[in-house]
Amino acid sequence: MGGVFGVASKDDCSLDLFFGVDYHSHLGTKKGGLAVYKNDGSFQRSIHNISNSPFRTKFDTDIGNMKGPIGIGCISDYEAQPLLARSHLGRFAITTVGAVANKEELIKELMENGGSFLEMSGGEVNQTELILALINTQKTIVDGIRYVQSKIEGSISMLIATADGIYGARDKLGRTPLHIGIKKDNNGSILSHCISFENFAYMNLGYKDEHELGPAEIVFITSDRYEVIQQPADKMKICTFLWIYYGYPTACYEGVNVETMRYNCGKYLAMRDKDSNIHPDYAAGVPDSGTAHAVGYANEAGIPFTRPFIKYTPTWPRSFMPTNQEQRNLIAHMKLIPVPQLIKDKSILLIDDSIVRGTQLRETTDFLYQSGAKEVHVRPACPPIMFGCKYLNFSRSKSEMDLIARRVVKKFEGEDVKPEVLAKYCDPDTPEYEKMQEEIRKQLHFTTLRFHRLDDMLDSTGLDHCKLCTYCWNGQE
Repeated sequence: MGGVFGVASKDDCSLDLFFGVDYHSHLGTKKGGLAVYKNDGSFQRSIHNISNSPFRTKFDTDIGNMKGPIGIGCISDYEAQPLLARSHLGRFAITTVGAVANKEELIKELMENGGSFLEMSGGEVNQTELILALINTQKTIVDGIRYVQSKIEGSISMLIATADGIYGARDKLGRTPLHIGIKKDNNGSILSHCISFENFAYMNLGYKDEHELGPAEIVFITSDRYEVIQQPADKMKICTFLWIYYGYPTACYEGVNVETMRYNCGKYLAMRDKDSNIHPDYAAGVPDSGTAHAVGYANEAGIPFTRPFIKYTPTWPRSFMPTNQEQRNLIAHMKLIPVPQLIKDKSILLIDDSIVRGTQLRETTDFLYQSGAKEVHVRPACPPIMFGCKYLNFSRSKSEMDLIARRVVKKFEGEDVKPEVLAKYCDPDTPEYEKMQEEIRKQLHFTTLRFHRLDDMLDSTGLDHCKLCTYCWNGQE
C-alpha cells in the first residue's frame, strides 16, 4: 500500500516534503515521487523506482533543486506519480492512493467521449491519470473531486497541489486515512501546514496533529490554515488491516494507535487460549508486524516474550519484495536469522499478522523445527482471509484460490461453493470452520492453530464494528 504527503509553507517546503514522504511504511511499493510548485510559477517533479533501494537514496540529490512553498509526494504501489496537469482547471499536480475496481469501465466511458490515455508498460493505464481525467470533465477541481467520489468503485484518496494551496480528499468511505498537521515557531506563529496519509510522518518534523479528515471530506490547506470544503459523510469503513499489518507502530487512525491495538489483539488471543491445554515456554512474533501482538499475548498469558529469530535489515530494504512468489518466499526466509539458544527444546507460541497463502509461515515453522523447537503453536492476529480485497492494493494474489483458506474450502466443497456454504466457513462457531482450521494446521505443520475471532479482533480497536471494513474475512460489503 502506498502513501501521500503534502506541505504548504511560508518558506521552502522541500525538506519537510522529502522527509514526510520517506516517513511512510514502504511495504512493497515500487515508485516514489515528489512535485514542488516553484516561485516562478512552474512545477518541478522527480519520480524514481524504489523497489530495490530506500526512498532517501533516490531523492537526496533531487531535493536540493526542488525549492518552493507548496509540494506533494507519494510512495506508490507501481504507478509513476505525482502527475502534472495543464487544463481548463489550471496547472496542478495530483497524487492518489487506493484502488479503482471499475477502472476499465471508466476508461471506456471516457474514451467513448473523446478521451485518451497513455499506456504504462504492460498496457495498463496509470490509475492517477484516470482520476485526473475524471476531474478534468468538471468545471472546478472541487467539482471534479466530488465527481470522482461518485463514480469510482473502490477507494481513492488524493492530494492536488495548485499555486494557491493543496486540496486533500479522503475516499468516500474512509478506507484510507488523511491527517492535517500544523507547524508553529517558538512564538506561536504558524509556519506551515501538511497533509499526510500517516500522522506519525510529520511528528519529527515539528508538526502537531490538527485535524483528521472524515470519510469523503474535502479540505484546502495553505501555509496559514485549512478550510473544510466538503463536510465528512456519516458512513465509514476504514480498513482494519491498517492496524493488523500495514500501519507503522507509531501511527494512529481514528484516534487508535497501531501498537496499542496490537497489544489488545494479543491480549484477546491469550484470553481465548485460557481454555486450551497448551503450555508454551514463551510467546514470539514474526517480525515486524507480529511482534506487538506477541507482546500483548505474553503480557496477558503471564509468559515471557522472546525473539527466537531476528530480522536482518541492513542489506534488505523494507520496500524490497519481488512480485514472483518463489522469490518472495526466498527473501522472507533470508531476512530471518535464528537464535538457536532460544529455540532448541522449546515450546513456542508464534504470532503472525495473518495467514494469506501460508507458504512463508509454513517455511518459518519448519525452520523453527529444524532449529530444534519442540512445538510451534500458531495464533494469527486476524481470522482466515477468505476474499480478495476489492478496495485497496492489499495483496498481490491474482486469484482467491491463492488464499489457503479458499483452497481448503475448495478441497471440501468443490469448485462452485454457494455463498451460504462459504458463510459457514467464515463463522468460528461452526463445524465447517473447525474442519477448515484443522486442515490448515495440518498443511502448514503447526502443533496447534487458532485464528483470531473477528469479534475479538474488532473489539481490539475500541471502535464501533460498523465503522470497520471486514470484507476480506467475511465478504460483507
